[in-house]
Amino acid sequence: MGEWVTQWRVEFLGREWNVVDIGSVVVVLALHLLTLLAPFHFNWPAFWVAVALYLVVGVSVNLSYHRQLSHRSFKLPKWLEYFFAYCGVLSFQRSPLEWVSIHRSHHQFTDTLKDPHSPVRGFWYSHIGWIFNYRSRFGSYEARLKNVGDLKRQPFYRFLHYTYPLHAIGFGVLLYALGGSPFLVWGLGVRSVIFLHATFGINSICHTWGQQVWDTGDLSRNNWLIGLLAHGEGWHNNHHAFEHSARHGLEWWQIDITWYVIRFLEAVGLAADVKLPTETQKNRRALMLTSNNHQISNEKQLDSKVSNGKL
Repeated sequence: MGEWVTQWRVEFLGREWNVVDIGSVVVVLALHLLTLLAPFHFNWPAFWVAVALYLVVGVSVNLSYHRQLSHRSFKLPKWLEYFFAYCGVLSFQRSPLEWVSIHRSHHQFTDTLKDPHSPVRGFWYSHIGWIFNYRSRFGSYEARLKNVGDLKRQPFYRFLHYTYPLHAIGFGVLLYALGGSPFLVWGLGVRSVIFLHATFGINSICHTWGQQVWDTGDLSRNNWLIGLLAHGEGWHNNHHAFEHSARHGLEWWQIDITWYVIRFLEAVGLAADVKLPTETQKNRRALMLTSNNHQISNEKQLDSKVSNGKL
């Protein structure tokens, strides 16, 4: 992507827009409009294609973009690493370079104004508004992708970065060739829109509603609904507590489909150096949380005594 793409700007709705912002609006709007056609182009083969792709492409984004490339939670043979990364490209969630860069910035500046999708800017902004604001993600062209030097050294990821829209569009053409409008509407539109909002929900819902089990010093929360829709990514407080862990659903009842795939790959000898939180790390986080709870409890007891005239 040439520098002119991000430096060319136009004033609209009280802010500057560049070509990337406008392109993002067009793509997101087109996918949602395509989804509106779903009732008129339904058949069971198309429905099951959408379900299969929701699983394969969704898990690939989590497994590749997030847990492997962003956090180095495990290692895969290069051919398999590249396979999952390519499947992730079909999600309309940008190239691995940009996705990982944004996510690493999120962990560096969690829930501050420097967080690319900070909830302190409002629910709408953290959910989807940030997608249409290039400057909120990178600030300037020169600042983009500064934190993904490890990936930029690999020609495969540079290739995907400069060509990723073509792969998603080409996949849509393939779906249409295989099953006509139903495959395109369901396999591309419905599947992409649902998973996009599941992923966006990690940034918005999982920093607003849910349970905080660990003391992470931020707003991250575990949300069971997003956990189900996003294949395990909704156990977000767990993730912020142990960000290098390949497993997010730390309890047996916390369904984490992405972890089940990683565990299978490890069992058959394809995944190595799989990182998990140690008991010491868990106890440290739990002790910090318990300590804070005791402090809050003691403060409440003190307030109660003062209000009752006992002190």
